[in-house]
Amino acid sequence: MAAVDLQQILQKLRILPEDDFKEEDINVLIVTCQKCLEEDQAALLLNVIQDEENQVIIRSVGWNLIGPVTSWFQKCPEDDDKRKLCLEMINQLIQICNLKEVLLGLLEHIDEAKGEDIPHVILLLLDPLQKVLLNLGNKKAYSVGISLSTIHAQLCLLPVPYTREQIQEDKHFVCQCFSALLQFAKPFVDMVSQSTDVAKDSESEELRKELATFCYSCLKQPLLGAPLHVLPEDMGDNPFHLFAKEILRYFVLLGESLHKAFLKRVNVTQMLESKEIGQEEEEKYADESLACLSYLLFVQHIGIDDFPCVFGPSFVVKSNMEHIDVLLKRTEESVLTKGLELFESSLQRVENNSLHQDLLEIKAILQVVQGLVKVMTLCPIEHLRKKSLQMLQLLIDKFGPEGKYTLFRCLLKTSNHSGVEGYVIQNIKNQIDFALKANTNNKWFVGPRLIPLLHIVLSLPEGAETDLLQNSDRIMASLNLLRYLFIRDSEMDNETGVWAELYKIEHDFLKPLHTGLNMSRAHYEAEIKSAQEKKRGRQPAV
Repeated sequence: MAAVDLQQILQKLRILPEDDFKEEDINVLIVTCQKCLEEDQAALLLNVIQDEENQVIIRSVGWNLIGPVTSWFQKCPEDDDKRKLCLEMINQLIQICNLKEVLLGLLEHIDEAKGEDIPHVILLLLDPLQKVLLNLGNKKAYSVGISLSTIHAQLCLLPVPYTREQIQEDKHFVCQCFSALLQFAKPFVDMVSQSTDVAKDSESEELRKELATFCYSCLKQPLLGAPLHVLPEDMGDNPFHLFAKEILRYFVLLGESLHKAFLKRVNVTQMLESKEIGQEEEEKYADESLACLSYLLFVQHIGIDDFPCVFGPSFVVKSNMEHIDVLLKRTEESVLTKGLELFESSLQRVENNSLHQDLLEIKAILQVVQGLVKVMTLCPIEHLRKKSLQMLQLLIDKFGPEGKYTLFRCLLKTSNHSGVEGYVIQNIKNQIDFALKANTNNKWFVGPRLIPLLHIVLSLPEGAETDLLQNSDRIMASLNLLRYLFIRDSEMDNETGVWAELYKIEHDFLKPLHTGLNMSRAHYEAEIKSAQEKKRGRQPAV
């Protein structure tokens, strides 16, 4: 039935000049073509599109057929015969119709795809879309940019596989789609890399900017949330690891300096504060993108061969703190893991006791310390809590005596967690023990400089009213430290100065603690008595 209707409307339009085509006739033609597809008359529709007699008609209406043709394929995306017919029709439309109109039709259908249809539509239309863009001529930069951003935005709606089993299954075709997207972008990257002087060629420079923006977007997603380690038991390479290698290779081919991008986070922060950066630049150099780039360079060592070895270990630590702070503020396991790994990789390059205390005046480093504490105390994932504790200890080990002293004061004042405070106090005890050994020349954990720190440690947050149970870790660590000082440092030597502070320690710590213990004992005795009375009250009379 639809085949007969199609021939009738075609015959009507063939005898008319193109300018006389009525909108209602065009709409009837589109609906009839759609019915042909629904009745599995796709081969007939392909013949109609290929017929020389219908070229004028198809040219005026053809790009409107992309949607119906693609929708027909979506109903059976695994059918290879349907895929072949669908691509033949679309490729024929590309040859006949206005390329810009076809481009709009392709992008519109990609943008309208929902849920499980997204990967199937993208995998089907990538090749035709690439052909259209390659045939656009010189002015293609904007079209390439909008195409890449549309496809990337749709792929970002799909869940990124995280476990090895999920990657192998690739249920939502995420790995396959991003791999295909690299091949889609490749000829345009080659155009830029083969250009003799990109800076003087405005079109090449615009294309370079669009492609670089796309690469930065891929750093943010999928790479930020994707697993990138290659495990020995993996069959073949990790597809996300391969994707990351290609993205950084594209950066180099596009003339995008990796070391300038690594340092861009600080510059962007400064420009944002002074409002000297536009929205486009802010989106391009998104915090997460630059943090992921740093992770790829210093943890995965992807692109490190194109990174100059001129930055000292302390400078790398200082610069990476901006990126680590961004990662530790997220809550996803994959992103937190990357933040902790980048933190570890940065610090491992530094010798113990070598970091200068001035680093603790940098806002980002203090924020990272707070981020570590939050992960340690609030993260529901046990291995991340343990890892963050290890990283805190690693940071402590890297600072010199003055830096350790400053860091301990900071943690005791800001952590607001008894377990963390107890851990810090144990570290203070270790540093005092080290300082009391011969020939250490450590003046920060003995004598007058130690006393202010001891008074912070040997105190109760709320005096006698302090919740002793909630603060038990801190209190036990403080008592243990005090016991150690009395045993290790004799009153005659008094190297730590603790013996001269006995009155203040007793007044500020021991007496309030004694009072608090008595109050707690009285409270629990009253609770026990009340419970016993209630129990007796429920017993039946004899």
